[in-house]
Formats: sequence, structure tokens, C-alpha cells
Amino acid sequence: MTRPDGRRQVALVLLCAAVFLDSMDLSLMGVALPAIGRDLSLPESTLQWLMSGYAVAYGGFLLLGGRIADLFGRRRVFLLSLAVFAAASLAGGLLSDGWPLVATRVIKGVAAALTAPAALSLITTTFAEAPQRNRALGVYSLAGATGYTAGLIASGLLTEMTWRLVFFLPVPVALLVLAAAPLVLPRGVRPSGAREGFDAAGAVAVTGGVLVAVFALTERNWTAGVVAVLLLGAFVVIERRRSAPLVPLEVFRSGTVGAANLAALAWACATIGWQFVAVLYLQQVLGYTALATGLGIVPMGLAIVITANLAGRLISRWGLGRVAAAGMLVQGAGILLFLRAGATGDYLTVLLPALVVHGIGNGLSFPSLNIAAVAGLPDERQGLASGLVTSAVQIGAGIGVAVLAAMMTLGGSTPAGYRIAFLTAGGFSLLGAFVAAFGLRPRRPVPVPAPTA
Repeated sequence: MTRPDGRRQVALVLLCAAVFLDSMDLSLMGVALPAIGRDLSLPESTLQWLMSGYAVAYGGFLLLGGRIADLFGRRRVFLLSLAVFAAASLAGGLLSDGWPLVATRVIKGVAAALTAPAALSLITTTFAEAPQRNRALGVYSLAGATGYTAGLIASGLLTEMTWRLVFFLPVPVALLVLAAAPLVLPRGVRPSGAREGFDAAGAVAVTGGVLVAVFALTERNWTAGVVAVLLLGAFVVIERRRSAPLVPLEVFRSGTVGAANLAALAWACATIGWQFVAVLYLQQVLGYTALATGLGIVPMGLAIVITANLAGRLISRWGLGRVAAAGMLVQGAGILLFLRAGATGDYLTVLLPALVVHGIGNGLSFPSLNIAAVAGLPDERQGLASGLVTSAVQIGAGIGVAVLAAMMTLGGSTPAGYRIAFLTAGGFSLLGAFVAAFGLRPRRPVPVPAPTA
């Protein structure tokens, strides 16, 4: 028999593995897109949706996913959505037509939007409120923070063999989690009255609003932007009038939830937008191969892993706000160090220091923001809170990539365009640091032991 503590630790590993997959899938397409386009003769408009289709679906359905996890059972939602994720991954690796391939990415995005909040709420309801919960959240944040970087690295390595491995990679991991998770995940009990008054109108308004907003940013479509604003405004009106709203607006008055979500959005604008630009810089300006690009990012991933393991101790000593703000300042410094790179930037003296500094800041800020986003909320709101912060990250990713891609077209030359994009990403980090410093101010530091890798 596995001891209860042992069962919980195994459950934590499995839940983090699933969230790692969700995060990794955001970046797996990045390095592989040119190879996919050449092999299948796909136009750039179709290739773009291999990335944005996943992000749009992921960001758009997250709030609904968090509420579904609360209403219909976190364990059940987690297992079913992960099974769909694995099936769509397998189908994508077998297909050779553009739009069916895009459809698999959209399906995976919807599945991830249900998996991520269900996993986080399972963690927060399985572990006790104080040190155990925050330690588990630190490990969870480590998995999420390294997933995106791991996707960039794996994409470069696998594309050297065949791009189809990029689609197949998540399948065995997902199947392993599906086989072991039913043995260790707690069944849990849905809150009493959980099914009372499901807010269908609010779900349609917020999901449609976020989907159209990300589409508007990706396509730079002003009409879609206006529609998104109208839908999100309608959502606020609906939530204020509902007795059982999808997103009770008072949740943003609870402690640090509002500030954590705003800072998380700025964090994603900076780091994911910057990584998008940096990968293009390595391949298009410096002429790196897909393999060299993946290997070049490895030090940043190592810096994230090491720093995220130390973040808990620093939070215990200095508090969430100070650690998150310091992390985003360091992250911004790493981004701005890329301004030293020109058309022939040396890796050891220019790129490597920037990557390591960025990774250190990333590893400090991401765990702090995740803990702040769910701190102090009751169990029946954990799925909602985790959906909110993950949605903020995905929406921030869409904003960051769209804005920095537009910045790259400015400046009159390719190096100047990259410099403007790096400056903009650094500005996002500074904005996030400001929000964290003044918005995440607990009365006393949160006791968080250091997570173990």
C-alpha cells in the first residue's frame, strides 16, 4: 500500500506532468513551422493558425474550463480532457492537410483549457492551506514555467528528424498520466448546490469575447476588437445581475487576485512575446538551425528550474510582492540585454548572459504570481481562480506576440525592428513589476518552503 503522503506526492507529479504538456504545446510549433510549411506546401496564413489556433482556444475557454471543473468534478474533467488532448496530438501527427491539422490544434487548445484549471484546483484542494499547499504550488509553477521553454528546445531537436514527432511527443506522456492518475487522484466532492443556476449566458459572452479578442490581436482586425469589447462588456453586465454568476466579480476584491492576474498578463506579454521574437532572431538573423536554436535555449531553461526551486524560500523571507516584482525586473533586464545583439551577436558574450538573466527572473516571478492568484480563496473558488490566472497568461501571450510582431516591422531595417521589439518586451516587464510591487502586498510574508525538483 502506498502511504497517503506518498499518494499525494505521486498525484502532484502526475498533475504537474499534464500542465507541463499544456504549457509545452504552446511553443512546440515555433521552430517546426518552416519545416511543416515546406513539407505540406502550406501558405503562411495556414501556418500561423497552427500556433494561434491553439492559443485562441486555450485562452478563450479557460474561464469556462475552471468553472466546469468546479461544477462537474475536477478529477473527471481532468481525465476526460487529457484523453482528448492525447487523441488530438496523435491525429495531428498522422495528418497531411493544412486545415484538418489546424483543427487538431484547436481541439488541443480546448482540452488544455479544461485540463489546466482542473489540475491546479486538484492541487489546491488536496494539499493543506499553508506550507504544503504553497510548496505544491511552487512545484506546479515550476512545471508550467519550464514547459514553454522545453517546447522550444524539443521542437528544435525533433524537427531535425521529422516535424511529425512534434505532434507525437505529448502522446506517451499523456497516456502514462491517464494510466496512473485514477489510482492516486482524490475523487473529491462537488460543493453543495454546484449545479444550481449554471450561467450559460455569461459563459457564452466571456468565452466569445476572449476568443474574438485574441483573434483581433492576431489578425489586427479592428472590427473584431470592437465586437470583443462589446461581448466582454455584456459579460460584466450579466455577471452583476446573476444570482449564480460564472465569475463572481467580488473574487477580484479578495486579497491579491486582481493584481496577480494583471501582473500575470504583463508577465506573459513580456516573456512569451520575447521568446517568439528571440527564436526568429536566432534563425532569421544569425542563421541558426532548428537544432542550434533549441540547444541555445537550454541555459535559460536550466536557470528557470534552479531559480524556481529557490523561489519558495525567498517568498517566505520577503513576501510575494517583492519576489514577483524583483523577478520581473530581472526578467526585463535579460530582455533588454538582447539590445546588445546586432547582426552578428556572439553567443557566449552577448546571448548567453541575456538568456540566463531572463531565466532567473522568470523562475522568480511565475511561481509568485500563481500563488498570489489563488491565495486566501475557498475550495469552491479554486478552479475559477486557477482558470483566471491561466487565462491571463494565455491572453497575455496573444497580446505579446501580436504587439511584438507589429513592432518588428518598424524601424526601417531588420536589426532596428528587433531592437524595438526587445524594448517593448522590456516595457511589459517593467509594467508587471510595478503592478506586483504595489498590488501584491500581504500583511506578512507567506510561509513557503522551497519546492524540491
